[in-house]
Amino acid sequence: MDQWAMRLRGAVADEFGEAVDVETVQALPGQVEGCGFWSPVGLLKGRALPSALCVGPDLLCLAPSVRCCSYCLTEMAVLTQVTTRLLQVPGPRSGAPVYRPFSSGGAYPSIPLSSPLPGAPTPVFATVDGQEKFETKVTTLDNGLRVASQNKFGQFCTVGILINSGSRYEAKYLSGIAHFLEKLAFSSTDRFGSKDEILLTLEKHGGICDCQTSRDTTMYAVSADSKGLDTVVGLLADVVLHPRLTDEEIEMTRMAVQFELEDLSMRPDPEPLLTEMIHEAAYSENTVGLRRFCPSENIAKIDREVLHAYLRNYYTPDRMVLAGVGVEHDHLVECARKYLLGSQPAWGSETAVDVDRSVAQYTGGIVKLERDMSNVSLGPTAFPELTHIMIGLESCSFLEADFIPFAVLNMMMGGGGSFSAGGPGKGMFTRLYLNVLNRHHWMYNATAYHHSYEDTGLLCIHASADPRQVREMVEIITKEFILMGGTVDVVELERAKTQLMSMLMMNLESRPVIFEDVGRQVLATHSRKLPHELCALIRNVKPEDIRRVASKMLRRRPAVAALGDLADLPTYEHIQAALSSRDGRLPKTYRLFR
Repeated sequence: MDQWAMRLRGAVADEFGEAVDVETVQALPGQVEGCGFWSPVGLLKGRALPSALCVGPDLLCLAPSVRCCSYCLTEMAVLTQVTTRLLQVPGPRSGAPVYRPFSSGGAYPSIPLSSPLPGAPTPVFATVDGQEKFETKVTTLDNGLRVASQNKFGQFCTVGILINSGSRYEAKYLSGIAHFLEKLAFSSTDRFGSKDEILLTLEKHGGICDCQTSRDTTMYAVSADSKGLDTVVGLLADVVLHPRLTDEEIEMTRMAVQFELEDLSMRPDPEPLLTEMIHEAAYSENTVGLRRFCPSENIAKIDREVLHAYLRNYYTPDRMVLAGVGVEHDHLVECARKYLLGSQPAWGSETAVDVDRSVAQYTGGIVKLERDMSNVSLGPTAFPELTHIMIGLESCSFLEADFIPFAVLNMMMGGGGSFSAGGPGKGMFTRLYLNVLNRHHWMYNATAYHHSYEDTGLLCIHASADPRQVREMVEIITKEFILMGGTVDVVELERAKTQLMSMLMMNLESRPVIFEDVGRQVLATHSRKLPHELCALIRNVKPEDIRRVASKMLRRRPAVAALGDLADLPTYEHIQAALSSRDGRLPKTYRLFR
């Protein structure tokens, strides 16, 4: 009898008060025929335990179709104590090390893993017909509200209301209303006395909520268990159509907006502020050029009456989409009819009176903000003083056919920070890395951005460097713009297309991203292009398409945003001349005194 058998025999005797002959383990049958549990101890020796230690099919029984013997069930806890204690005791010090084997198909050594086990029941899988699993279903209610859903298996769903509303529609109102509404979202309503009540209701279904506003869209969203769909839709309808907007909530929102504005001006990352400035330069005082963040002088002026005047025109059913992912379409439509059809909003009317239908007018221009950037570091290590430049040109709207070539061009330019980590898919072979960051060590950042709306678009490059090298940095960026309209290498184009498709498909693995994609597309076009359709369009982009859209873009006036120490910034006329030249060089300047 070896040491494991002796230890097992002693442990059993301690627990049961009697010794078991472990040498005859394999010869002892279970009390029920076919009951052959392999416990951790039995696995160590590759033997079935005697009936006194058999625990039955509840834990890895080799005959799951046979009922456990009653003795097994009563002694299960004792066996657990025995085996746990044995596994904690150090094994023998001499000889070969003892390893605990796991189930490895030893019961069926001749059957490969690619074949089903004999006697196993045939699995039944869910099936779909044709493109049903990809289809986005859209239903329009009698009041004009659209209901869109996308099938996705899982326990949770994401449901929300997207509204054709944002800062671009504030020309006739105080600027900053959309920013205020974002902060006021999910506050008290006619049914819920406070934000805490809303959050407690969502927690019963494992839910979370969020509200985001952009220049042209406001989005209220909830992710929760699919079984709570009725509750979630009712809550969303109440939040959107019946907010109380109490004096206390508005005052708290004023404080939140003021804090966000202060944070925006202090943070080391200038990208949100530069994006605001480049839109202001490109679309001077119209549509998407209006400020997205509330100006500090308007914080005290916005009250309930101002908000209701705006909501009356832009929170109407025909400007809304109720989108859901992971829900049954018919159930979602039923909930929409129950809570969003015929409901009287808090501001008294479902009919808009005065809606701004202005089309974006691209103007070009420059916006400069002189600021001391030498003390933006948040930690003990000093952050280098940088000047930030963003140059943009008009592209196209997301409704035009050229939107896909522009998206590929943006991916081909790529870029990032000088300290970005490399690796597959990180864009280290994009033009702004190869031609700019890898060649000019003094540049801290060079990144391309593409902003697209239903009537216009903007392709930008953001660059950062030491204030003493601003002129050289601007010339490097203008040269890259000129090169966009030149020769396009087939390899770099295929790489950009592959990366764009990869990014698209990976992002659409996320349920909230699918929700936003469904909602935005249905809001803009009343339908949705499916991912495989977008991939087909991306594959069809050719080098001549890139050259064509780039050449068209370079004929427009540039938009320029500059932040930091701007003593050496070239004039707007010189930047415009560089973008109109063949090589992108700035005109030479001469100084009598240095």
